[in-house]
Order: sequence, then C-alpha cells, then structure tokens
Amino acid sequence: MKKRISLLLALIFSLSIFTACGSTTQSGSPAANSTGRSAAQSSDNPSGASSGEIYRTLDEIKESGKIIIGVFSDKNPFGYVDENGKYQGYDVYFAERLAADLGVDIEYVSTEPASRVEYLKTGKVDIILANFTVTKERAESVDFALPYMKVALGVVSPDSTLITSPEQLNGRTLIVAKGTTAETYFTENYPEVKLLKFDQYTETYNALLDGRGDAMSTDNTEVLAWALQNEGFSVGVESLGDIDTIAPAVSKGNTTLLNWINDEIKSLADEQFFHANYNETLAPVYGTAVDIDSLVVEGGVVD
Repeated sequence: MKKRISLLLALIFSLSIFTACGSTTQSGSPAANSTGRSAAQSSDNPSGASSGEIYRTLDEIKESGKIIIGVFSDKNPFGYVDENGKYQGYDVYFAERLAADLGVDIEYVSTEPASRVEYLKTGKVDIILANFTVTKERAESVDFALPYMKVALGVVSPDSTLITSPEQLNGRTLIVAKGTTAETYFTENYPEVKLLKFDQYTETYNALLDGRGDAMSTDNTEVLAWALQNEGFSVGVESLGDIDTIAPAVSKGNTTLLNWINDEIKSLADEQFFHANYNETLAPVYGTAVDIDSLVVEGGVVD
C-alpha cells in the first residue's frame, strides 16, 4: 500500500513540473509569432511584455525570405482580386515594389477595414497596405509610416435621389463599412443619420445596389471610382471632413521595419514612383475625372 502511495505522489510531482515548464501562451508570457519571437523578446520593443505587441523585425523578415502584407481584396481599384485570382490595385503595386526591393517573396492576407489594427497587433501580417487613413486614435495602436496618398470622405447615391449634402441624410440610412473613418465621422458629427454597417466593402455596395440604404460613404477616391463603373449612381458629396493621408502601418514598436519603409518611400520620390503607380492602376478608372496631384503623395511630403 505504501509503495502505491509513493508512486502516486511521484506521478503528481512529475505532472506539476511539466505544467510549470509548459506553454504559457494564454496566461503567461506573450505568444510568439512564426519566428518564435514575442514582443517581449524583441530588441526593438523592450517594453513588449506590457504592450503585448507581436511582430517580426526587418532582419527576421529578410531571414525568412517572405514578407506578409495585409491588403483589401474587394476595394477596386486600390486592392482587389481579379478574375484570375491575382491581387491588383494601387496598394498592391506598392506592396510588390516593397517586396522586390527587400529581396523577399510576398504573401498577401486579405483584410477587412475593422481587422487592420488587430492583424498587426497579433502578428498576422508585417505591414498593412489597405487604404489605411492615418488618425490619432489608430496611431495609439499601430505605427504609421510616411503617407503616399491624400483622401477625404465622399458620398455616393442613386442619380434619382442624389445626396448633395450630409444634412440631407438626417433621418435616412447611410451605408458604411465597419472600422472606417466614414463610420467614425458620421457617428460623431451626424448622429441623426442611421448607419447600416457591413464588414466588407462588397457588402456595402451590394446594399446600395439593392436599395437597402439611401447612400454609401467611404473614401472619396473610391466612391468616385465605383460611380464611374456603375451607371445610375453619382458622387453628390465629393469631399467631406478633413483632408487626411493614407499610409502603410506596422505593429507598434517595430522600428526597424518602420524606418526601412520610410527610407523606401523617400527614395522612390526620385523616380516619381507613385505617379507611375497612379497611371498604371488608377488612371484607367478615373480618366480625367481626378487630378493626379490631388491624390498622389511623393516622398511622404504632403503639399
């Protein structure tokens, strides 16, 4: 009997040691990313244990031979998947150049507006290039690089009931995507407007086509592009709110990757890269409807 008790105590002791030495991902130290490094382990982020940020440094990305970039898959002409299943658009054109100059392959991860911050904070992507408008609130959670585009809000609606001012939407239904500046702007400034919210841009436009809302709002550059491709709809409000900027974003504290992106954006100004990007990806959609210099930012310098 004593022998059995001794064996049982030994087994309990062994299990307790195993538990103590095992994984603490959920309740102990931060979860590591694909390279096995957590924010707490990164030399770029000495305070990572408290911030909980997870990311790969520039050297780790180079060593892996691959960079992971979050882009939209349904926001034509900025980030979308074509009929051949290939990512295309203004943001994707830039992403391809980043990977080429870094000397690595690229993996795209499709994101939704409301998921962009979370994908960076959890280490699911290295960079977000998904028409990401720079705001003070977002800058508390991610680090923005230099801008490469200017943008305001716009409102698109049916020609038969064209909305030409935001006040016309009071008491009516406006379609927006969750996690966008349009959602924030109308919530704060026009509380009488009823917001119909969707996760994906495809859903917002389908709702507008189906008559489930009176209008739809997002970046003015995008609603103009959509209206040009969809007869019977026009952008009655072409610029609303502040003129903001679009920029790449990385995880908070990932200074090596952030600095490299900033240097890259500055160097690309010598060849007018973003003007070339516009002519390749956006000009076929906009034609002469948009002044290229009202949208494109070169070298991270906003006029």
